[in-house]
Amino acid sequence: MTRIDPMPNAYQPGAAAIEPESESLIARRQAALGPAYRLFYEKPVHLVRGEGVWLFDAAGEAYLDTYNNVASVGHCHPHVVQAMAGQAAVFASHTRYLHDTVLDYAERLLASMPRELAHVMFTCTGSEANDLALRIARAQTGGTGIIVTENAYHGVTAAVAEFSPSLGRGVALGAHVRTVSAPDPAQADPGAAFAAQVVAAIEDLHRHGMKPGALIVDTIFSSDGVFADPEGFLKPAVAAIRAAGGLFIADEVQPGFGRTGAGMWGFARHGIVPDMVSMGKPMGNGYPVAGLALRPEVIAEFGSKARYFNTFGGNAVAAATAAAVLDVIENEGLIENARTVGAYFRDGLQSLAKDHAVIGDIRAAGLFLGVDIVDDGEPDAVLTGRIVNDLRAAKVLISATGPKGHVLKIRPPLVFQLENVDLFLDRLQGVLRAL
Repeated sequence: MTRIDPMPNAYQPGAAAIEPESESLIARRQAALGPAYRLFYEKPVHLVRGEGVWLFDAAGEAYLDTYNNVASVGHCHPHVVQAMAGQAAVFASHTRYLHDTVLDYAERLLASMPRELAHVMFTCTGSEANDLALRIARAQTGGTGIIVTENAYHGVTAAVAEFSPSLGRGVALGAHVRTVSAPDPAQADPGAAFAAQVVAAIEDLHRHGMKPGALIVDTIFSSDGVFADPEGFLKPAVAAIRAAGGLFIADEVQPGFGRTGAGMWGFARHGIVPDMVSMGKPMGNGYPVAGLALRPEVIAEFGSKARYFNTFGGNAVAAATAAAVLDVIENEGLIENARTVGAYFRDGLQSLAKDHAVIGDIRAAGLFLGVDIVDDGEPDAVLTGRIVNDLRAAKVLISATGPKGHVLKIRPPLVFQLENVDLFLDRLQGVLRAL
């Protein structure tokens, strides 16, 4: 049997005693859904309800959610739910009819981006958005080569899985894919070092008879361990791929929609304008809506030869829901909240690190934080897993990331407040003391 790499913090049968009710649900899940799905935690959580920053299990116990990028403006936000249900009650169909809601939303979304990004195409998932970006890049550049970071995740379609190394060794990378290490903030010039890797990847593609088509990065490098600083370090790499005739695709599925606290989009922290920007998860606060914003000249070749149709991408309910998410971000000041609460969160973690040597580097931008867990300075995935599962037992939900599985991935809903940070830090302190 082919060995499948374990997902960080994945449920492993037999690793811990499970309650009979959960055992029954796991068995039903296995029987109905098959073997490829994964669950979080040694003891999976049976969740039945969400509200704001809280998730509730079947027994009514509340869990502090410090992980969910999907419900970015809070679980079951009333304004979003009302917009979703209201539109569904009036008109819900496919996308080949004239309808003003999607146009209103498209214009509003594009207004949040640099003016060079003047078109947007809608899909249902971020995977689809990146798949579409790949098709467009190939049509525009004539290149097939794709450059990604070594533990990147960009989606699950056949084409996109080929350049999502974090899916593990059971999912082979395409022969046209080259990987580069994530930027290292410890280097004297992280931007130049990262660009040098991109240039080397371009040269290797040429050596194998392939023209580079695109460099695609998640602009917070979340699956690589969260690398946000210094601001601007992406510029040289973007210049390098363009000099080689390729395009730069910013995957904003995780850093987008205000999460970094420095504006709506993660790429803006680097002073760059991408050729394409893919979006997903937080766009609809749980409703499946995603998209791809792009420069008009990038879509010209593809658009002249190929039709694009997505049955549900940008349908009226999706557009109304996504517009409501923008309402909440604006009306509740969630970008500023991400900045201020995120800074408070980072300071609190740094204070904890003074008393706990297992806390290594802390990297953050707004409400996206990565915390290295180490033993004598070396990455420790086992200890990281213990912390994640002990926090779950303490009713706090987070996960782990990075190629070595030793980075705490902290990414709460944008409505997180200072008192929520205090609760997290208190629970983490308890877990670390118990270790």
